[in-house]
Amino acid sequence: MRPAWNSITLALVAGLIGAAGFASLERLIPASGGERARVEGMVHDYLMAHPEILPAAMDALRDRGHAETIAANRSAIYTPVGSAWAGSTNPDVTVVEYFDYNCGYCRASLPTIAALLKSDPKIRIVYRDFPILAQSSIDAARMSLAAAEQGKFQAFHDALYAGGPVSTQSIAAAAKTAGVDAARAAAYAPRAEQEITSNATIARALGMTGTPSWVIGTKVVSSALPLEDLQKAVAEARAAGLK
Repeated sequence: MRPAWNSITLALVAGLIGAAGFASLERLIPASGGERARVEGMVHDYLMAHPEILPAAMDALRDRGHAETIAANRSAIYTPVGSAWAGSTNPDVTVVEYFDYNCGYCRASLPTIAALLKSDPKIRIVYRDFPILAQSSIDAARMSLAAAEQGKFQAFHDALYAGGPVSTQSIAAAAKTAGVDAARAAAYAPRAEQEITSNATIARALGMTGTPSWVIGTKVVSSALPLEDLQKAVAEARAAGLK
């Protein structure tokens, strides 16, 4: 016996053809009776005969959810805190990196980001602190945000990465090297906590599973990416007119 036209089937079909197309399809399905059962069965049989379309449908559903979440939180994702950005002052595409200072993959991505910026003068990188690995990650994020608020993000960022393992001592040393005002940083602490909480909330909503994670246009990826993949995602966002 064929299963009914259930919510999972509806969702998968919607993911494949889009909301507008699915609304049109629904209108073609009889409300009840044998004809509706026949149509439901046809859809079921097609999906069973072509299971390769199911991952595509699930990806489409995921991507649609990402696009909706990004649209609803655009400023909180794309607007940097102070100087926590690099690249163009008037970008046509913005690449957002959610990172953790204790993340080895984030460290390994530093030359990739530098190469991306060098290869494409029309993009901007926005850095969002997403400290998930250790208490020292949270401490580093607090100082990172304080440095950004003072216009000294890049200097702190570079100094902390150059200072070896993240610790209370290396964070303080990086802040000193960057010229971060300690009293001003302490006063900024509540705002930094709000930013960290906001980043974590949005990251969870976007299904981010670790660091580094990237938002490029409406694409969300939780993985270290080679330069070619970042460039491809930028090109796709640019072609779609997604800043």
